[in-house]
Amino acid sequence: MNVFITGIGLIGGSFAIDIKATFNEASIYGIDKNEDNLDEALALGLIDYKSSIDDIKSADVVIIAIPVDATVEVLPIILDKINEDCLVFDVGSTKEKLCQTVSDHVKRRNYLAVHPIAGTEFSGPQAAIANLYRGKTNIICEVEKTAFKLQERGMEIFSRLGMRIRYMDPASHDKHIAYVSHLSHISSFMLGKTVIDKEKNERDIFDMAGSGFASTVRLAKSSPAMWAPIFRHNKDNVIETLEEYIANLEKFRRLMKEDAFDQIYQEMEDTNHIKTILKGIN
Repeated sequence: MNVFITGIGLIGGSFAIDIKATFNEASIYGIDKNEDNLDEALALGLIDYKSSIDDIKSADVVIIAIPVDATVEVLPIILDKINEDCLVFDVGSTKEKLCQTVSDHVKRRNYLAVHPIAGTEFSGPQAAIANLYRGKTNIICEVEKTAFKLQERGMEIFSRLGMRIRYMDPASHDKHIAYVSHLSHISSFMLGKTVIDKEKNERDIFDMAGSGFASTVRLAKSSPAMWAPIFRHNKDNVIETLEEYIANLEKFRRLMKEDAFDQIYQEMEDTNHIKTILKGIN
């Protein structure tokens, strides 16, 4: 099985590791606009060969793991170049615009729109890790538009990598992911910015920061090159979630000003229900 991975960073590199471990016959070809990334991926053993988009006519599977704005441009080109029996799937955090982009493409049946809910705050080939996807949810959109035999090929990959499958339409996916992922990243980035702007003496930050601050601001270490396009693609949903979030912050501030600490206690106690909702999530 010839697997071509476009974008050999955390996500693409982790796919490479696990596919090589679970498919003995798989050959992994890496495509990346950054030549240093390809050299590093080859040295780390993530890929077997460096390649280019012009070579994908021999691919059985193409995985697109690049920022979503680049995926919108590259996906139709890749579909133009693949053979009739090749499966193409991307792993982007937004789906509606991508699905619209290729809705009328002659090889739409070769494309599977997926979003593995997995990752870390790190990037680049060195960030790739084994078993990143094991036990994680993989959201699949518009599965009915993909050829059945190619669906099966994708499902075999996802199954061997230990993913749980969830089906969703692209619009619902983008709306829900704005709440549980995109808003979390914005909150983390802006908390980091607030502290940096306030604490000009960085020594104070490092001396006083505990595990709570470190875990809350962890996502602020994520790649802006990946996240800025996500916010652009999902602008309307992100703005809606921000408005609700800001309204809650403003309410909290008002309660503080009014010394309404009994109400603040109740707000926090009500929110503790999140422990039950998130029980069992790593």
